[in-house]
Amino acid sequence: MASMGEQNGVVSTRPVMADNRNFADFEPAVKKPKRNKFAFACAILASLTSILLGYDIGVMSGAIIYIQEDLKINDVQKEILMGILNVYSLVGSCAAGRTSDWVGRRYTIVLAGAIFFLGALLMGFATSYAFLMVGRFVAGVGVGYALMIAPVYTAEVSPASSRGFLTSFPEVFINGGILLGYVSNYAFSKLPTDLGWRFMLGIGAIPSVLLAVGVLAMPESPRWLVMQGRLGEAKKVLDKTSESIEEAQLRLSEIKEAAGIPQECTDDVVKVQKRSHGEGVWKELFLYPTPAVRHVLICGIGIHFFQQASGIDAVVLYSPTIFEKAGITSSDGKLLATVAVGFVKTITILIATFLLDRIGRRPLLLSSIIGMVASLTTLGFSLTIIDHSHEKIPWAIGLCITMVLAYVALFSIGMGPITWVYSSEIFPLRLRAQGASMGVAVNRVTSGVISMTFISLYKAISIGGAFFLFAGIATVATLFFYMFYPETQGKTLEEMEGLFGKFIGWREEAKKLKMKKTMEVNGDGTSNGQIQLGNTTTK
Repeated sequence: MASMGEQNGVVSTRPVMADNRNFADFEPAVKKPKRNKFAFACAILASLTSILLGYDIGVMSGAIIYIQEDLKINDVQKEILMGILNVYSLVGSCAAGRTSDWVGRRYTIVLAGAIFFLGALLMGFATSYAFLMVGRFVAGVGVGYALMIAPVYTAEVSPASSRGFLTSFPEVFINGGILLGYVSNYAFSKLPTDLGWRFMLGIGAIPSVLLAVGVLAMPESPRWLVMQGRLGEAKKVLDKTSESIEEAQLRLSEIKEAAGIPQECTDDVVKVQKRSHGEGVWKELFLYPTPAVRHVLICGIGIHFFQQASGIDAVVLYSPTIFEKAGITSSDGKLLATVAVGFVKTITILIATFLLDRIGRRPLLLSSIIGMVASLTTLGFSLTIIDHSHEKIPWAIGLCITMVLAYVALFSIGMGPITWVYSSEIFPLRLRAQGASMGVAVNRVTSGVISMTFISLYKAISIGGAFFLFAGIATVATLFFYMFYPETQGKTLEEMEGLFGKFIGWREEAKKLKMKKTMEVNGDGTSNGQIQLGNTTTK
């Protein structure tokens, strides 16, 4: 053992201890996410924007019962009212990329909150179906802004070691908002019908006010500051949001390189080429994409499409209808069951935030989508049995409720948060805002189509058949994710470009990147083979 520890006459204990220390330095995944409280606070404040969408989804699932009764609307008007906000949010998500490049990430968050505040007030004071649709449009624009900007800002302000944990916060707050919406439904359900649903919708203005106040304590995104040539301000933000001064310097160097700023430029303010307001970005994304950009675009849009096409909004928005089909007939019973759905979603998303930077994106995503296939298939089976039976079947009713809860739990443990984490971190800096906004646009369109056609769909092919269809889509998603999606855990945002471009061949590139990092660790001067040996045996 002594001979193994010696190198050029050095006593064995020192190199071994040094190797152990150096190895520990390069295993940060467990501890680092807890260290930077400033980055944590910034992520929470930015992610509060996502509570706006969650609240609207949750509250509409119950409010629609009373809206339909009060305004005397039919099933087609009902499903359009439920899902139209997702289509309206396209306006916000498409405009948010350019807006955030123009005025900055922080003030775009303020704009999102202000627009939703106005929309919530309009919905709360609506006197007719047409008036209510106007409020839905305004609120939808605010939701579109919020959905795009929250994950982008959080990804740009977070250190690589805890980026998955912090960037999953928007999904955490969406789920928290859904739960608040469900609770609001139950709390105001005892009011007169014409007042109850108006309070349910109008009280959604409160979170947007809190958001506008809280955002004043946030710094601007360091990447946006560099794109504006404001290096001094960017350095201050990076110093506060990084794990160490060395990491802050490395992040600044990588951002400067991505922005085309020479490394020798150290002035607080430098002149940069003004390409940051969207000029040429759409051409690079769609008309003349490189293989890497094409791969990133397909992955970014694909994950958003499959997140919604697998039926999550149908389950969350129409959970009272599903529970009614399962045999729960009282309004209180249906609303309480939906509160259970919101509670399960919120608990599991909180668990997921702690797993993203430990287990990785890819294993969580694949295990989540496989579980969703199983739960959707079983849900379709149990609903079909109930639908074809003339009397109550307690085991089928219990299985149906269990599978709804299992489905939302499996979605929230992987597919839900990883969609936002993955799509916000894979786009190159110059394309990030517009690329992320395109992902959100696809997400909202797909959600809108599912939400606005679910009643018509289950009337056409039965409610069990609708969930068999969602299970089939989720199966296709499983194959798609397995083939095309590389692991991004622990990679810097600027390293992402190297992983994309070969579609199925991304695994070889990932191996090369891993070997390169091992060699860099090995070349720090402490030892020649000891660190490499330690890394190999551990992994």
